[in-house]
Amino acid sequence: MEFKIQQKVSKKHQLFIIDDVQKINLLPEITSDEISYITTSFNAEQILVTINRYGYFIFIYLLKNKKTDAQTSEACRKAGAELQVLCNKSKLDEITITNLSPLSNAAILFAEGIALANYQFLKYRTEAKKITNTLQRVFFTKESATVKEVSQLITIVEAIYRARTLVNEPLNYLSAEQLSKEIQLLGKEAGFKVTVLNKARLEKEKMGGLLSVNRGSIHPPTFTIMEYVPKKALNKKPIVLVGKGVVYDTGGVSLKPTLNSMDRMKSDMSGAALVSGAMFAIAKMQLPLHIIALVPATDNRPGENAYVPGDVITMYSGATVEVLNTDAEGRMILADALHWAKRYKPELVLDFATLTGAASAAVGEHGIVCMGTADEKTKQAFNDSGFRQYERLVEYPLWDEYGEQIKSDIADIKNVGGPSGGAITAGKFLEHFTNYPWMHFDIAGVSFATSRKGYTPVGGTAYGMRMLLDFLINYGKA
Repeated sequence: MEFKIQQKVSKKHQLFIIDDVQKINLLPEITSDEISYITTSFNAEQILVTINRYGYFIFIYLLKNKKTDAQTSEACRKAGAELQVLCNKSKLDEITITNLSPLSNAAILFAEGIALANYQFLKYRTEAKKITNTLQRVFFTKESATVKEVSQLITIVEAIYRARTLVNEPLNYLSAEQLSKEIQLLGKEAGFKVTVLNKARLEKEKMGGLLSVNRGSIHPPTFTIMEYVPKKALNKKPIVLVGKGVVYDTGGVSLKPTLNSMDRMKSDMSGAALVSGAMFAIAKMQLPLHIIALVPATDNRPGENAYVPGDVITMYSGATVEVLNTDAEGRMILADALHWAKRYKPELVLDFATLTGAASAAVGEHGIVCMGTADEKTKQAFNDSGFRQYERLVEYPLWDEYGEQIKSDIADIKNVGGPSGGAITAGKFLEHFTNYPWMHFDIAGVSFATSRKGYTPVGGTAYGMRMLLDFLINYGKA
């Protein structure tokens, strides 16, 4: 979408954000009948009112403070999604937002909701032109947004669109190799370095976790390294992002048993899409941070010489893992990436993965399960970012007792920990391969939507990216 600050407002479709019914009188050329209609609508608990002036529409949103600032901001985004539906239904191509409320970023929040809701993935639809949303431009009056706010919004929305599209692509297009090519294109456009390790290099490096999961596939794995180095970085040691890149997951030999359980498994690379999109935004915004991102990628199938339950795998770190479930493959490839990250002596490592059904069952579609060894200040900063962006976090403990559950009789550890505490034992498995401040984000429940909800369309969501970018934008600020 296009976003722009207008110096002069034209008589076209407009949205006015107000916080007091009395401010209706500030609307341009408002009539007594319109005031009566708007007032009656607000009294009936309607908060988004439409006035059809035949030549153009006027929308009025009554901003009401919620219990928390985060909830008030989220209400603006959701109202933006509601307006997006109205605009496209009426075949509008643009809307100008004027903020008359005391919430300084209300217009930006509203536009964010509009833009996130307006995303479409129509690559494979033959009637794409016919069903493409008409709404393409969002303007702001000069008092309603700053140039910096608009520029940042443009970049973040574009990054989310790119990540969602990667998730929505099917396996017959987005193999591990194609994913690495897509990331190279992102790097070329945004200005960050991309290096791709092929199967031969991975074999030379002895990346046992990634290679073992790939054994069932006819397609080779890849390991993609992204790096953004600004001229003056705030961090002396890099922040490393890691994204799970399982481009499709059948479960391997431990084939997924439940009905429809594979329908959305093209989204098992959502972590890879998230960190790749984040790198796009980081470079575009020229954040003063040295950041590296790692994406181990493969599909997980039961063919070829697939690894099986009972196998003992020597990982890239040299540790041995007894495989008891080949559907616990994400942690196998992430472990190699987490060990690779040690070479950078990182300040902080953050991994994002659709890792466990247990996390999805516990928190559902309303938040991210997280855990890690980062300090409390870092955890609080993430929690604050999560609330600001309404991509909230629920922290799980990493108690030693969960580590006992993944001890193996014949190897150093096993890749599953039993029927209880599945999200945490997966985290304890990953912790085994770290020796630095680290956070793990299990996005299994939020990465893919099967129906539209608010500003989240069907398909890939890129949920967690706004939270991550908020954290990085504010990194180092007291």
